[in-house]
Amino acid sequence: MVVLQFLVVAAAFAVIDAVWLKLMNPFYRSHIGELLADRPHLGYAVAFYLIYIAGIVFFALQPALDGGTWLTAVGRGAALGAFAYATYDLTNAATLKTWPLQLIVVDMAWGALLTALATLAGWLVFH
Repeated sequence: MVVLQFLVVAAAFAVIDAVWLKLMNPFYRSHIGELLADRPHLGYAVAFYLIYIAGIVFFALQPALDGGTWLTAVGRGAALGAFAYATYDLTNAATLKTWPLQLIVVDMAWGALLTALATLAGWLVFH
């Protein structure tokens, strides 16, 4: 069952994130274009998705399915996303020459929303 949960959450996450990245490409390029690789390093991207989706299933979806409601799924997903994306963005802001505050705010909000939606998708399929 956990494998199916992983696959559902992964599919939702990937589709939603792909749309976001396509739409927001100009935003990211305008803020950190000089830092972006010409092409993403797919091995690292796959590693991130595998680890992060497992985290969503373990820390957000499973607790929501164990007696929680859709609000539990959304809340736990949003919290996990905010924490994870804050870790990334604030570490970059602390260690790189430039990592704009506007990018931090947008990216953290996106992480919270994306993770909440992916968790909700899993909850809707498996509750």
